[in-house]
Amino acid sequence: MARTWLSIRVELVSGHDGDLWPRPGRVFAAARSHSFAQFATAVDLAFARWDLAHLHLFTLSDGTRVSPLDWWDGEAPDTTVDGHATRLSRLQAGEQFAYVFDMGDEWTHLCTVADRRIDPADELGEIPVLPVPY
Repeated sequence: MARTWLSIRVELVSGHDGDLWPRPGRVFAAARSHSFAQFATAVDLAFARWDLAHLHLFTLSDGTRVSPLDWWDGEAPDTTVDGHATRLSRLQAGEQFAYVFDMGDEWTHLCTVADRRIDPADELGEIPVLPVPY
């Protein structure tokens, strides 16, 4: 397989009224065909979140907001696109974007797309169905 997957570093910057240093983080392998909703689930599981019922929101470098619209009950922030339908193919090499889990505690993450794509077979020894930390 060719180097077609994204490698995305996710660092937890702040949350629950405090900044974190050093920043805990994970690196994820994700196909460009994966949705932002799938990526959010992978991040939340990798950070050992036990209550996944909280709202979450990505803010891309161009200001676009991405979140599952069905969760907002018609109250999604303006210009928000659906996280189930929007694919990671929107991301560019080197792009940074934010991910917030739980709008109350605001667990804020800085996400950075690596400059080079990866081959999941080489990096992981298999081709995962969903985004995974590695």
